[in-house]
Amino acid sequence: MIHDNSKLKKFDVLIVGSGLAGLSAALHLAPTHRVAVLTKRQLSDGSSGWAQGGIAAVLAESDSFDAHVDDTLVAGAGLSDPAATRFVVEHAPESIAWLQQLGVPFSQEDGALHLTREGGHSARRIVHVTDATGAAVQKTLIEQVRRTPGITLFEHHTLVDLINARKQTGPSPDAAAAPDRCLGLYALDQATDAVVTFSAPHTILATGGAGKVYLYTTNPDTATGDGIAAAWRAGCRVANMEFIQFHPTCLYHPHAKSFLITEAVRGEGGKLLLPDGTRFMPQHDARAELAPRDVVARAIDFEMKKHGLDCVQLDISHQPLAFILAHFPNIHARCRELGIDIARQPIPVVPAAHYTCGGVLTDLDGRTDVAGLYAIGETACTGLHGANRLASNSLVECMVFARAAAQRIAQTPLAAPPALPGWDDSRVTDADEAVVISHNWDELRRFMWDYVGIVRTNKRLERAAHRIALLQGEIQEYYAHFHVTRDLLELRNLVQVADLIVRSAQSRHESRGLHFSRDYPEMAATAEPTILVPPVA
Repeated sequence: MIHDNSKLKKFDVLIVGSGLAGLSAALHLAPTHRVAVLTKRQLSDGSSGWAQGGIAAVLAESDSFDAHVDDTLVAGAGLSDPAATRFVVEHAPESIAWLQQLGVPFSQEDGALHLTREGGHSARRIVHVTDATGAAVQKTLIEQVRRTPGITLFEHHTLVDLINARKQTGPSPDAAAAPDRCLGLYALDQATDAVVTFSAPHTILATGGAGKVYLYTTNPDTATGDGIAAAWRAGCRVANMEFIQFHPTCLYHPHAKSFLITEAVRGEGGKLLLPDGTRFMPQHDARAELAPRDVVARAIDFEMKKHGLDCVQLDISHQPLAFILAHFPNIHARCRELGIDIARQPIPVVPAAHYTCGGVLTDLDGRTDVAGLYAIGETACTGLHGANRLASNSLVECMVFARAAAQRIAQTPLAAPPALPGWDDSRVTDADEAVVISHNWDELRRFMWDYVGIVRTNKRLERAAHRIALLQGEIQEYYAHFHVTRDLLELRNLVQVADLIVRSAQSRHESRGLHFSRDYPEMAATAEPTILVPPVA
């Protein structure tokens, strides 16, 4: 049956995602707009809360905007957009001030913010809350959002698809002149298993990245590329999806799921070692352990394959225990739980998928190709990260573009929402074999790890593309015949994102930043973004 209008919810702004980007946008908009925040689990289950290192901002007198811009452009391997980079860098200090006003308890030293340094940065400019910055920021924002009038929270609501004007009325003769418009979205209410229709003149995608497309990742289970896939289906271009950042140091332990060892450990003197104690990073790069993440990840991958290792070692034990407890209390505690005393012994680490540098193409206001639809945070490709994200530039990007999108929305008159159809599930039934979803999920993540990982080849990408095509057919048939579930929706999105990653990688005939191809080991003279255009519906 078609769900009745009792399941239609109207707001001024819909925000999908409850990480730093989504909650920041909600707080900026709440004084003037009726805001709905949808998140597929609880508010605290996104990637932002997992960020350990900190937030990059120019705050020291010895530092400068130009230096931060230059460091970002160098890490981005020629693909970072200079205007977007400067926009973020110059608005970063006010974002830190805003978080301080909200009460985020940043680490202090001698009455001032303590600034640490991370790989790729030429100065100490990382504001942090010991080694749990994301968790502290997220906790503060969640408390603020829960007590702010004007924000309605919808936890355990999974995005099904966006609602486009063109899909409701069909393409018009002047479609090229008049861009399509987002009118709202469908979301699965997991408490009732009903699909609810949400209507709003403005929709913000802040759903994070797609780390779960890989077998090993530092991301939470929620990072399934929902916003990127939904925006693509709605007609938005995506860019630079081949640039998946693999964090060099994820804790290697059978009982430590996705536990990240922050960049700051190397920033504070941690050394990468082979099992026999040999330090290897100076042989790969003059910056050694402080080289950008892609360099360090490839070096670790090289050493592991060369020596047949399951992991390498990260040693910070030369620092006093008091220093370790002051700077890395959470890492110390978690490792102790697993029988590793980081004050006395090295930490076993491996690279893992960490950050999606590409995403939905946007302008400096967070606007996508579809009118009324915005993308911010890891979901978006703003031009900041280029071919490789500089450490601790992600959280500040979330805040800067959340504010920019909110300001643009505030300047836009609210249009009267049109009548929207309910979700039609009259021709589907309950699935009889959920094992199909779990099997396909596992197959996807394994071949993406094997074929589209840190080092790529044409043959590996061809194999991945072939398997993705088979999975897309199976999943689409499943989607067409059975009631939607969160697992099915996430798998559908992951396979779509995997397709975008592989197609982007196949179109780049060079090695640049995070994309390294054995078939094209040299970097091209000119840096060009990879932009994929969805087919016209």
